[in-house]
Amino acid sequence: MDEIDRAILRELQADGRIAYADLGPKVGLSASAARQRLQRLLDAKAVQVVGVTDPMAMGGQAMALLGIGVDGDPRAVADELAGRTEVIYSVLTSGGFDLFVEVVAPGPRDLLDFVNDVVRAVEGVREVRSFPYFGIHTHRFLWDVG
Repeated sequence: MDEIDRAILRELQADGRIAYADLGPKVGLSASAARQRLQRLLDAKAVQVVGVTDPMAMGGQAMALLGIGVDGDPRAVADELAGRTEVIYSVLTSGGFDLFVEVVAPGPRDLLDFVNDVVRAVEGVREVRSFPYFGIHTHRFLWDVG
């Protein structure tokens, strides 16, 4: 991946629907060259172009990152929680927590109920630490591409 590829990715992060006619000049290429570059990245599976929802815009007013300590296999806990609509994503870790899970709920009380009634009830869950954020736009899915 060279600097032009990274420039293409930065532009796509800002506007994933940008037309090749606009993308090319922004990265120093023609529209067709920009299309070919992006297609090469897609074919190599180095990048995916996807739509990402904003949970807050879809009615959620309380979000939290949950740090979960597990006795046993954290993959089983991740699999159990993955089926819940409240769960945005989960990540297995090798740090202070075995698993991080991001959740969204309609309100703070719903978030509390989900943590206490659902997450803590999953077999193997030893500890849950909640890092909540409420009612504000919090997500920017931007990755540093150089």
